[in-house]
Amino acid sequence: MASMSADAPGRLVLVRHGETEWSAAGRHTGLTDVPLTARGEADARALVPLLAQFDVALALSSPLERARRTAALAGLVPEVDDDLVEWDYGRWEGMTTPQIRAALEDPAWTVLENGVAPGATPGETVEEVAARASRVLRRAEAARSRGDVVLVAHGHLLRVLAATALRQEPRFAAHLVLRPAAVCVLGAEHDVPAVLAWNLEDPNR
Repeated sequence: MASMSADAPGRLVLVRHGETEWSAAGRHTGLTDVPLTARGEADARALVPLLAQFDVALALSSPLERARRTAALAGLVPEVDDDLVEWDYGRWEGMTTPQIRAALEDPAWTVLENGVAPGATPGETVEEVAARASRVLRRAEAARSRGDVVLVAHGHLLRVLAATALRQEPRFAAHLVLRPAAVCVLGAEHDVPAVLAWNLEDPNR
């Protein structure tokens, strides 16, 4: 992991929640509050020594149980930030990408490129997800003068947040695959936002 000088701003540490039954099956899991599997809980506990390496000034979590449980098992005591909730997938909630492609008769569909449709919930555009991510980044920036900021949330939300932090357009998130119970670290090099580490996890998993 890249180190930072004592006078550099704190790092931004992204933690995706542990495995759920839906994430293991590749189902789009937005606002549905699916609990962690036994493996998800074990992987979250395994993050304790990894996260202990950071000087945490602020920890924030999505309000959804799978993120808050991951944070607790990983040894964090986060504040809840509603802007860290996962993408509202609307009609596509609970469906896999192959199922959505079949329903649309579009073999190239992806959520980041093509978006969602209203369903039981209204759904969000990728730009709306990025706007929430930007609010989180502004809150984190205020704390990074005191140390590292840890964000515990969800795959797509954190990928869009990382793209935003790197000054890329939100759909760049398609290039940033994030595994469950993995840690990613953002910082800067020569004042340019940069990825310092990606998909860190317990090597014994």
